[in-house]
Amino acid sequence: MSTIKTERRNLTKSNAHYKEAVKHLPLGVSSNFRFWGEKETVFVKRGKGARLWDLDGNEYIDYRLGYGPAILGHCNDEVDAAVREAQSTGTVYALGTEKEVTIAKLIKEMMPAADLVRFSNSGTEAVMAALRLARGYTGKDNYVTFEGSYHGLFDATMWTADPESMKDQSRDPVLISYGQGIPKLVRQLFWQVPYNDANRLEDVLKQHHDSIAAVLIEPILGNCCGIPSKPEFIRAVRELCTKYNVLMVVDEVKTGFRVGKGGAQALYGIEADIFTVAKAMANGYPIAAIGGKEEIMRKYGKGVAHGGTYTAQAMSLAAAEKTLTILRDTDAFERINAYGKAMQEGMHKVLSRRGIPHSFTGHYSMSGLFFSAQAPTTYRNWKLSDYTFYDTMAGILIDMGVMCEPDSREPWFISAAHDEACLTETLSKFEQAVDLTLDELSDGGDHEGDNKLMPGISG
Repeated sequence: MSTIKTERRNLTKSNAHYKEAVKHLPLGVSSNFRFWGEKETVFVKRGKGARLWDLDGNEYIDYRLGYGPAILGHCNDEVDAAVREAQSTGTVYALGTEKEVTIAKLIKEMMPAADLVRFSNSGTEAVMAALRLARGYTGKDNYVTFEGSYHGLFDATMWTADPESMKDQSRDPVLISYGQGIPKLVRQLFWQVPYNDANRLEDVLKQHHDSIAAVLIEPILGNCCGIPSKPEFIRAVRELCTKYNVLMVVDEVKTGFRVGKGGAQALYGIEADIFTVAKAMANGYPIAAIGGKEEIMRKYGKGVAHGGTYTAQAMSLAAAEKTLTILRDTDAFERINAYGKAMQEGMHKVLSRRGIPHSFTGHYSMSGLFFSAQAPTTYRNWKLSDYTFYDTMAGILIDMGVMCEPDSREPWFISAAHDEACLTETLSKFEQAVDLTLDELSDGGDHEGDNKLMPGISG
């Protein structure tokens, strides 16, 4: 048994703020996913580099990074200086600016599939616009998604496999909406097939390609352990879309400008017909983009509607220009990947010494930790597994000042600001947290921070 002890964080000020916030905001926050429970919800005071501090002064090494955007670290001096300069000339004009062309050229240089670019405000809006474009170009209404994928909070994609029906592996699971308020009629518009199963995709396309506009795919499941496409699978998706005259829409909201200069498309050696990027392209400032083949993209304004008051506003464009330039011209990606690799190697040593089966999924810049010797390749692998160890350990790590995602579906994100001091501290605390988790689970106890107690987060 371990003799290590860890004390609960002092969250007095966060708890008090929650009591005030819930009077004015549903759940006391502006996104359901930020509510971790009445006693566990964290309110941030500030962030800098790879660290953040809450209202009570608790310091954390941040591996959530706002679900990935802060690729250069919080409050990057160069990015923020560019934003302040842009702010001095104005923000929104409802007119075009020179900077839009500058950023479009940068995206085209880094992402070969981008013949043309349109800007948006968020990943959700970009995917909505991409799906609308695919329908407008093809004249077809239907689409295909994959189990475990996440494409934003809009009705067309907020559907998931029912966990109970998933237990019978001999048949397809029943699909249910991700919460209330989503019209059941939407279910008639799409097919959802298992990830990494090209045969199942071809079965659907062979029968229904005449009504299918697009196959919408994440090359790495950004909301399910970072499970990656097998190379042969995503290449098959590209070939099948071409074969059946269906557009391949690649959702790189999380992977774009995070896993490399050319995104996951460059890693896999494929090109989308349409793709989306968002989170990492401006180091946390709100901006997204849709890119694609010229013939398709020219439909915007010639039959397909697209716009937005805040689209391509000055400060976000300035942040994007500086962020993309840094990613293009420095060794930021190399440092991010080296850190992620070293962190995995360190965790592997800790877990191996204790005989704990484990595996890693995804990319070094956004990886998932899975407590099984076999890494998951599908959503079903994760959903039907026991993630008690991760859930318990994550709560302990957060108490110790390592801000990982308390839900095992979300990857650990690395920034260029994570340094040797972060790595040393993280691995030391990880080792302690593993031992404390072993103790708690052997005693049959629950850590107070376990995400099973966090409504809106738990899987």
